[in-house]
Amino acid sequence: MTAIRVLLVDDDPLVRTGLSFMLGGADDIEIVGEAADGGEVEALVDRTRPDVVLMDIRMPAVDGLTATESLRRRENAPQVVVLTTFHADEQVLRALRAGAAGFVLKDTPPAEIVAAVRRVAAGDPVLSPTVTRQLMAHAAGTAADTRRTRARERVADLNDREREVAVAVGRGLANADIAAELYMSVATVKTHVSRILAKLGLNNRVQIALLAHDAGLLEETDGR
Repeated sequence: MTAIRVLLVDDDPLVRTGLSFMLGGADDIEIVGEAADGGEVEALVDRTRPDVVLMDIRMPAVDGLTATESLRRRENAPQVVVLTTFHADEQVLRALRAGAAGFVLKDTPPAEIVAAVRRVAAGDPVLSPTVTRQLMAHAAGTAADTRRTRARERVADLNDREREVAVAVGRGLANADIAAELYMSVATVKTHVSRILAKLGLNNRVQIALLAHDAGLLEETDGR
C-alpha cells in the first residue's frame, strides 16, 4: 500500500511536533516535510510532492489562505486541509472557496485528524452540512446577497439532473447515497459530479456544496 504523503504547515513548532507524532504513527501516512510559514509551501510542495497539506490559517508572514489559493491554482495540486481554532470564521470560508477540501480544529482528537487525512486523500471532503451552514451564516449580509445572485447565474448552466446532484452534494451525501436517492448508478453520479466541476470551473466537492448553499438550492429543497 502506498503511504499518504503529508506536508505540515504551522508557525508553532509544538503544533507541528504534535501533528507529526500523531500522523507519523499511522502505517499508511508519511510526513514528507514541515513548514513554519505559507511562504515556504510552494517550494516544499515541488520538492516533496505531498498528497495532502495540513495548513494553518494564521501565520505571521504568508498566511494559510494565501498559500492555499496559490497551491490550488497549480496543476496536480495537493489536497489542502485547513487547521484552525474556530468553527466559523471568514478566513476558513475563503480557504474552502479557494479549493481547500475541508478543515479540522486544532483540538480535534488525534484519531479524527488521521481519519480526515485519509478521507481527503481518498477524494472525500472533510466538511459536514451543519458546519457548512454555520460558515454560511457567519458570512451572511449584503455580501451574501451579492454571492447569491452570482451563484444563481452560475448554477443556471446546470441541467436538471446536474442540479439535483449538486444539491445532494451540498447536503453532504456520499456518491452511493446520491445514487440510491436519485435512482442512478454510482458511476453515473461520478460522471455528473465531474461534469458539474468542469462546467462551473470548480475543483472539488466542497466548492460544489458551497455554491449550492450560496445559490439557495438547499433552502429550495428544504421548503418542498
